[in-house]
Amino acid sequence: MEWTFVDGKPIYMQIVDILRDRVAGREYLPGEKIPSVREIAVEAGVNPNTVQKAFAELERQGLVYTDRTSGRFVTKDEAVLNKMYDELSSGYINELVTKLHNIGMTDNEIKDAVSRCIEKEKI
Repeated sequence: MEWTFVDGKPIYMQIVDILRDRVAGREYLPGEKIPSVREIAVEAGVNPNTVQKAFAELERQGLVYTDRTSGRFVTKDEAVLNKMYDELSSGYINELVTKLHNIGMTDNEIKDAVSRCIEKEKI
């Protein structure tokens, strides 16, 4: 995967976001070992200290934990994972609704458009 960073947000926080998305997308499963600081740093093209800072934030959030002898792992705590899914989905939905309101769509038009998109996905 190619890593693309944007200005205006610290790189370590962008790494946190990408890794959270990978957990949410089941690229890293609960209880599964995640790549090391060095592996992520090479993949992302950043300093290992930046990745270490991102991992520290993920640990603070409870999304990953460290086994001193084996590496870092995705939490198995369903409450933490559910909170992450709720936060991510709410954020994406709020962003979508805001953008659609900005182009003049009403709440009912947004609901109809989302319903149509969901129906298309089922086909």
